[in-house]
Amino acid sequence: MKKVKVAILASGRGSNFKAILKEINAGTCNAEINVLITNNPDAPAISIAEENDIPVEIIERKFFTNREDMDVKIKEILDQYEVDLVVLAGYMLVLKGKELLEAYKNKIINIHPALLPSFPGVDAQKQAFDYGVKVSGVTIHFVDATLDAGPIIYQEVVDISNCKTAEETAAKILKIEHKAYAKIVDSFSKGKYIVDGRRAKYILD
Repeated sequence: MKKVKVAILASGRGSNFKAILKEINAGTCNAEINVLITNNPDAPAISIAEENDIPVEIIERKFFTNREDMDVKIKEILDQYEVDLVVLAGYMLVLKGKELLEAYKNKIINIHPALLPSFPGVDAQKQAFDYGVKVSGVTIHFVDATLDAGPIIYQEVVDISNCKTAEETAAKILKIEHKAYAKIVDSFSKGKYIVDGRRAKYILD
C-alpha cells in the first residue's frame, strides 16, 4: 500500500503532529511526513520536526502583503514536496487563498475539538463547557473557504459531564484527537473520500 505523503501545518506545540508521527513510527499509520510548514518561528512543533529529520518551512505573515499571497507561498511549498495530504495541526490562521484551496480541494484536513456544527471557531472546548453540554467531541473535516464548515469526514463523541473546568474538558478531548487524527490520516492510504453535500463518504480502493 502506498504511503500518504503528508504536509503538516502547525503554529504551536504540535501535539497532534507528534501523535501522528508516533503512530507512523509504530507502523500503525501508513504515511510519511514530508514537511512541516509554520507561521511561527518559535513554534515548539519545529523541534519535533528537527528531531525527526523533517524539513521545516517558516512563512511569517509580516513578509506578505496579504493573506492570499501567503497562501500562494504555501501552495508552492506543497507542490515542491509533492504531498498528497495537508494536515492542519493547530495552525492558527484561516486558509483563504482561492488558488491554494482549489488546487488542494479535498486534500486539506483539519481537526476541531467539538461536534461541528456546534461550537465552531476558537476555544471550542471552553464554549462547550460554558454552555453546560454533557457531551462534546472531535470533528475531522475537509477545509474549504468556510470557517469550520467543510465536509465532515469523522466525528467522535466525548463525555464531558464530569469535567470541572474548561481546561479539564480540553485535555479529555485532546486525548481523543490524538488517536482519531492518525487513524484518519492512515485511512487515506487505503481508500478515498467522496464528498456528498456536507459529509464525506469513504470508499475502499
